Amino acid sequence: MNANLYAPALTEQDQLRADIYSLLAALLRAVPSPELMSWLQTLDTDNQDGSEMGTAWLTLQLAAQRCNPALLEEEYQDLFIGLGRGELVPFGSWYLTGSLMETPLAILRQDLKLLGYARAESVCEPEDHAAALFEVMASLIENGHPLTTQKSFYQRHLSDWIGRFFRDLQRANAAVFYSSVGSLGRAFTDFETDALAAVEAQCLTVSADEE
Repeated sequence: MNANLYAPALTEQDQLRADIYSLLAALLRAVPSPELMSWLQTLDTDNQDGSEMGTAWLTLQLAAQRCNPALLEEEYQDLFIGLGRGELVPFGSWYLTGSLMETPLAILRQDLKLLGYARAESVCEPEDHAAALFEVMASLIENGHPLTTQKSFYQRHLSDWIGRFFRDLQRANAAVFYSSVGSLGRAFTDFETDALAAVEAQCLTVSADEE
């Protein structure tokens, strides 16, 4: 990731968005570490407002508290790796075309190159893995890229499939702890989809006012 040394200070809202993208990326990238699980178990959920997001945070905290660490690695294996493949395939090309390494991945690679991102040599998965896309979104926010750039990337590479993926994760047969990850992911991406769509509407309003 290329850090922007001259990025403006983030608003509290944008820092929260970046943090949630980073958290979901970490949970989807690998089996959660004991440190991450401990942090989830001690989340401050006392002031949640009963919204879908608030409920999802509380559900995630309770799931982390009740999680059997000995079974968590097996759950992750069954969901995302399996023998041949896991119950779920967390890649954009798969959800959009039914196959891996298809046209959506080629388009993504072009966009990532234009933004200055490249896959790390240590990473084997294609760039359209949900975790990788969330890492890019977190970086775009933290490095001060305009909302229009964030919106364009999200709509081109996430909005058409990520909600379906998180719904599938909520309902997956192997999902115990990860069902709550699906709930948070679905609530958050529903919010992002609506919020970033409003960016376009706001830009159109400004343009109309200037005419």
